[in-house]
Amino acid sequence: MNQEIRLFGAIAVRPAVLALIPRFEMATGLTVAAKWEVNPTVKKQIEAGEPFDLVIINPDMVEALTASGKVKAGSQVAFGRIGMGVAAKAGSRPLDIGSTEAFKQTLKNARSIAYASDGTSGGYFSSLLDRLGIADEVKPRLVAAPGGQTASAVARGEAELAVVPVTSILAAAPDVMLVGRFPAELQSYIDFDVGIGADSSDAEAAGQLSEFLVSAAVDDVLAAKGVERRREAI
Repeated sequence: MNQEIRLFGAIAVRPAVLALIPRFEMATGLTVAAKWEVNPTVKKQIEAGEPFDLVIINPDMVEALTASGKVKAGSQVAFGRIGMGVAAKAGSRPLDIGSTEAFKQTLKNARSIAYASDGTSGGYFSSLLDRLGIADEVKPRLVAAPGGQTASAVARGEAELAVVPVTSILAAAPDVMLVGRFPAELQSYIDFDVGIGADSSDAEAAGQLSEFLVSAAVDDVLAAKGVERRREAI
């Protein structure tokens, strides 16, 4: 009986990776058991002893886990990057976020804005408000949402807008719509790498999954889910 490949990944990549797992399982006969948390939580749980065979999180976190002996040295490969976007309830009136000024005005006009307070995207958005000089005005109307629930908070009526990685917005359709991506000058891409667990119970199978996830054969699926490829060397 095949042992499950234990995949531990960031919530932002979940919609894209879940779309790929059935294809991998059918092609290989292997089984993948996936667990998802926000980036910092994945790292903390692995450091605390969480067993895993493959991890997908921010590159610097994979590097840190390699240095601490949790990820197999030399196994880190680039997976992709995800841009930030703004979500609204499906059917809402169009909003202009195409320029820095328009983006600022839309945020200032919003009654409430959900964000992933415990995730990488939430940290960036909070610092961006400071950079734009609108933190004092906007932060009182921010709604902290747990990872994976930021976009759906809009669907539930808990916030007028949500600021979250594009993958999460697309995954929340049809109840939620993508207003648009951040303006180019404000965009921050969240990078993700793959690493194999140093104590993996089946490093060969984990390696097969890693190769599959970074292969050009799945680029079209990832693009449709909001993941752009990063091809640069580590």
